[in-house]
Amino acid sequence: MEQSANNLIKRKILSNKLYLYLTEFFAGMSVMAVELGASRLLAPYFSSSQIVWTIIIGTIMIAMALGNIYGGRAADKNPNPDRLYGRILIAAVWIALIPVLGKYIILGISGVMIFSVNSNYLVWAAFAACMIIFVFPLFLLGTVTPSLVKYTVDDLEDSGKTVGMLNASNTIGSIIGTFVPTFVTIPAVGTSVTFFLFAGILLLLSLIYFASARKAPVKVTAAVLIFGLCFFFGKNNSFAFWESDLVHEGESIYNYLQVKEDDRRVYLSTNVLFGVQSVYVKGEELTGMYYDYALAAPLMAGVPEKEQADMLILGMGTGTYATQCSRLFSNLSIEGVEIDQGITDLAYEYFHLSREIPVYTYDGRAYLNAVEKQYDVIMVDAYQDITIPFQMSSVEFFTLVKEHLKEGGVMIVNMNMRGSKEGSINEYLMNTIRSVFSQVYTVDVAGSTNRELFASNDPDILAVMERNAAAAENADLAGLMGRIRENLQKCEAGKLVMTDDQAPVELLGMRVIDDLIRDEVTYYKDIYEERGLQGLLEQLQ
Repeated sequence: MEQSANNLIKRKILSNKLYLYLTEFFAGMSVMAVELGASRLLAPYFSSSQIVWTIIIGTIMIAMALGNIYGGRAADKNPNPDRLYGRILIAAVWIALIPVLGKYIILGISGVMIFSVNSNYLVWAAFAACMIIFVFPLFLLGTVTPSLVKYTVDDLEDSGKTVGMLNASNTIGSIIGTFVPTFVTIPAVGTSVTFFLFAGILLLLSLIYFASARKAPVKVTAAVLIFGLCFFFGKNNSFAFWESDLVHEGESIYNYLQVKEDDRRVYLSTNVLFGVQSVYVKGEELTGMYYDYALAAPLMAGVPEKEQADMLILGMGTGTYATQCSRLFSNLSIEGVEIDQGITDLAYEYFHLSREIPVYTYDGRAYLNAVEKQYDVIMVDAYQDITIPFQMSSVEFFTLVKEHLKEGGVMIVNMNMRGSKEGSINEYLMNTIRSVFSQVYTVDVAGSTNRELFASNDPDILAVMERNAAAAENADLAGLMGRIRENLQKCEAGKLVMTDDQAPVELLGMRVIDDLIRDEVTYYKDIYEERGLQGLLEQLQ
């Protein structure tokens, strides 16, 4: 009698197709929200390159496909809706656990992969992280559509209409789930709270069903309790949770943002595991870093000899180079382009960038397409440690830069992944730039992986540089320019040229990362092989 009453209650709630369409709607929304959350969770560790996005999308599609198959078979075998909403409940709890455990899992996977994988580290680490963290809850959400078809199709004559409505509900939910995290929740409250928000929606959906069916009080209570504990302990948005002295840590629409500071320097990093993107040295004109080497460009362009000169920096970052140039060249008018407004805000707040230097929130290439102004110096500093924007590495882009240079103007490119092997990313970049400019020179920055490239169509840029360096009042600058001149290497034309149609920057960049990781961990691998895990732990202490 009681079982019959429960079935009647379940039939009553399922007879309301609006509720079933809402289930489909929120399931679709949550899938996309988790996918975007996955990209933000992985980006600080593995970048947000096309490779990482491909892995995220691929693994999620695998999970959804398997979920569709399983959900259809399960609905045919046992059409009890308790099972469907039980799976949604489990998915909600799992998604709520991601902000609490996800970072630790990623770091654990990274440690294992660094010591066990010799190539394609980025691919294997990101793939393993996606499989462990995201596949299971999305597999469960993949069972929603075929199960709901089983409950909503009452008559074969209108089955097409019903299935169409379910798919439309899923698609509309997916659209909203795409825009809301990117433009609303992640910038406003962070990635962790975004996961909790959509986990909470799924949890509420299940609670309504089980409350109506008067079923599974223990299961529901446990889910609510776990969700509450996760929300309490997992609201910390820190990706570098082991760091205790960060000046700032947050997220923008484009990046994870971390600022550190010590007595001499301020650092910006957009990646937890790989490198520093910008450094400001307090109270000094020369920094000892690639910014100093880049000062050769204004000298090559004859800036000190001109009454007024103009510089454009594509990839302004925190503005260290702009600050340095404004101190050394009083006649230089500087403007910058930075796609991430969050970085620009940090530049003004922590890195002492003058507010008199305008920074436009724009993509570098789009900005060049939008303006006609020409410059004496254009710096391209938009290449991060892992991610190189293909649209700013092609023949078409460098041709656009050349068109915005004055006569005798110089382009400087910071290539911060030094690769010397045949077919490396730097060989591609040098060949590509050499196909556009007649004069191309490179110099390696001592003590770093950076390489600076200078390009112009003026055959006299080296003579102009020597003349201006000799006349420089700053003895340190003059001495550095002399060392740069001795180490400049002229680039000859080559066949490895990148175009808008074909620019494999992600794969090329990944090779460099593999080399860097391999070089860094060789020492620790040797210790592990000789002294085992205990010896390695003692060395790391």
